[in-house]
Formats: sequence, C-alpha cells, structure tokens
Amino acid sequence: MLRVKVCTVRSWIRTARTARRPVGPALARGVGAVALALAAAAAAAGPADHERARAAVQSGAVLPLHTVLERLQRSHPGQVLEVELERDDGRWVYEVRLLQADGRLLKLVLDARTAEVLTQRARGVRPPPPAAPAAPPPAAAVERR
Repeated sequence: MLRVKVCTVRSWIRTARTARRPVGPALARGVGAVALALAAAAAAAGPADHERARAAVQSGAVLPLHTVLERLQRSHPGQVLEVELERDDGRWVYEVRLLQADGRLLKLVLDARTAEVLTQRARGVRPPPPAAPAAPPPAAAVERR
C-alpha cells in the first residue's frame, strides 16, 4: 500500500502564524496543507510515491486537499488534526483525523476523487445524559368522588 503523509495540524498552525494578513482557519489549513504536502510527502515516503501522488492531483484523479476539507467541514465540522493520502486497493483515499466540539475524535476515510465518506470511526463518544423521570400529575388535577 502506498502511503503519503500530507500534513499535520502543527504545520498548518505554523503556516497561519507566518501569514502576513489574517486568514480563516479553513483557508489556512488548505493553503498550508497544499504548500506543505510536497515537503511532507517527500519526507514520509520515497520520491516515487511523492511523484505519483502529485501526478494524481494534477491529472484530476485526486481532488485537491482544500476542496476535500471544505466539503468535509460541511458534513463533519471539527478541527482537522491529521491528513494522509493513500493508495488503497487501487483507489486513492484521504484518511482524516478530526476533533469535534463535543470531544469526539473521528477517523474518516474519504474517496479522494469524490470526497465521499467511505468509513467513519469515532472514539471518545460520550453517552447521552439520562432522561429525567416523568413528573406525576398535580394533585389538583385528580378528581375525587
């Protein structure tokens, strides 16, 4: 299996801090991820893997990361912690780990061509709070004969 590590949240934060003007978090993630994808992929994988991943993006076989993250934020809001681009069983997939506002950690596998969620795993799911018992009817409402 081919694995190309795209980036982590630390690289996005570093990119957002060095920007000359304020940028939104989604834009910073997308721009930082795309800019750092080449360097991170080269460090994490061999040069052949890196070139194959870049060629897949340029040929349209893989959506750009910023497009995938924009679509993902609509359906699964949260802070992206890590993204990997992998070749799995002949298909390109993005593996995304994100932290949601309620504390859940999601691991999503997305089709890299369509950004469709293929699998989803959650950790740290909190059980819903217990339901309050039903209150008895007020005494005045009960008729006595």
